[in-house]
Amino acid sequence: MIKRLLFFFCPFLAQAQIEVKPVQLFTEVGGFYGTSTQTPFWLRSNQFGVVPTSLPYATLRAGVRRDVRYYSTADTLPAKRRNFFGVGYGLDVIGNVASGGQTALLVPEAYVNMRVGALELVGGRRREVVGLVDSTLSSGSYSWSGNALPMPKIQVGLSEYTSFPFKNGLLAFRGFLAHGWFDNRSIVRNAYLHQKALYARLGKPNWRIKLYAGFNHQVEWGGTTRDLTEGLVKNGRLPASAEAFYYMMIGKSLGAQTAGVDTTYYSRFDRENRIGNHLGTIDLGFEYSTKRISILLYRQSIFEDGSLFYGTNLEDGLNGIRFRNLNPASSGFRITGAVAEFLYTKGQGGSQFLDADLLRGRDNYFNHSQYRNGWSYQGNGIGTPFITPMTDSRPDLPRYGFFVNNRVRAYHAGLHGGFGRQATFLVKVSYSQNYGTYEMPFAQTVEQFSSLLQLGIPLNQSGLLATVSAAADQGGLFPNSNAIYAGIRKTWDYYKYRVGRAR
Repeated sequence: MIKRLLFFFCPFLAQAQIEVKPVQLFTEVGGFYGTSTQTPFWLRSNQFGVVPTSLPYATLRAGVRRDVRYYSTADTLPAKRRNFFGVGYGLDVIGNVASGGQTALLVPEAYVNMRVGALELVGGRRREVVGLVDSTLSSGSYSWSGNALPMPKIQVGLSEYTSFPFKNGLLAFRGFLAHGWFDNRSIVRNAYLHQKALYARLGKPNWRIKLYAGFNHQVEWGGTTRDLTEGLVKNGRLPASAEAFYYMMIGKSLGAQTAGVDTTYYSRFDRENRIGNHLGTIDLGFEYSTKRISILLYRQSIFEDGSLFYGTNLEDGLNGIRFRNLNPASSGFRITGAVAEFLYTKGQGGSQFLDADLLRGRDNYFNHSQYRNGWSYQGNGIGTPFITPMTDSRPDLPRYGFFVNNRVRAYHAGLHGGFGRQATFLVKVSYSQNYGTYEMPFAQTVEQFSSLLQLGIPLNQSGLLATVSAAADQGGLFPNSNAIYAGIRKTWDYYKYRVGRAR
């Protein structure tokens, strides 16, 4: 509408380039009601840590965001030239009110990002999911699912698939390298995050068949502690020198290095293992797409303690299929996306670890001997929510390590669609069989069923949206609970225009 008015009053703009810089503001207020003090699984999981395990009474949220990209109305300029440089930012502030009146203030996003060509630089906290997976309906990417509060970090990389070194689009890459900071509330304080990922796509964007392959690698390393014995740490410090960074980054095992290791700096545990707590996945994908549908098959294979290298945990991983409806939206009932997944983490290379026979087992996913809070941040698991921390599980279940349940067989399905005029729905259902850990197994298989139904109903054409979510837990892993969330969100979109002559 604004563009038409500009063209009506200034006819010469018909041949001009108009760059649109959108800025979006939002605010939301909502309340919870449940039959238990614990929030149901799918009402809190993969919510970037903003919904606590203890069911809150109310929440108030506000934020502002500007896209790093500029959108141009001029079709005469190539997209790379229109969008060569851009600066964006985001800020979210959330206040959760407990039933007793206590308020917890969270900042899940506070970042600035800059793009130069295909390269993006990001600093701060930003919501993201790492791995080849559907980010909306999935049970969660294995190693970085969006289950925990985003971690502050500096990141540089390719945020979109970019053709390199060839320009015809046949082979494209995306990936990043990041350095981050863990919180200071765990046994090890001031620990660092090292993170990197690289993914390749074979096939041009308009081809019906495309193949994907890549990996992601995360390491918690460095830090100080007063709670670990001398065999696990030297002088209260975990290695963080330039040499230690090199060993950590390439995943070099000091146990395989027979000479040159400083025994006054590296503890016995470090000398027998790798520097830091390593984990990640190797991902494969196959996509078939037309103008109407897209189908993606994906597989995430787990590496954490050498078992994948030796081929002893090949059965473990996340397997999924995603369907997307690419037809234009209609006013009737429609399915826009669906996901079915199977997660298996029960193997872990077997129940024995025998290094002399090259048998790498007993991986104890997400737990670690030095970093006793395991693969967690601000009390929540960073990876798949099906691997359960002690704070979420029933108190009568056995306890060993921060994650008391990492041997899991889980089935998950998700469905997304619309109805009426721009109203949406989302459904998630999951069933899991849980076995505890090798060190402290459950006495018998613990079954768990969790579900979620979410409705989004626009109240007007000016960005006012009502959201209603109902979730339930039934089984032996979590307390049985049912809860409802209802909220109202208002969104304002602002646009800034810069006019220039199209060339």
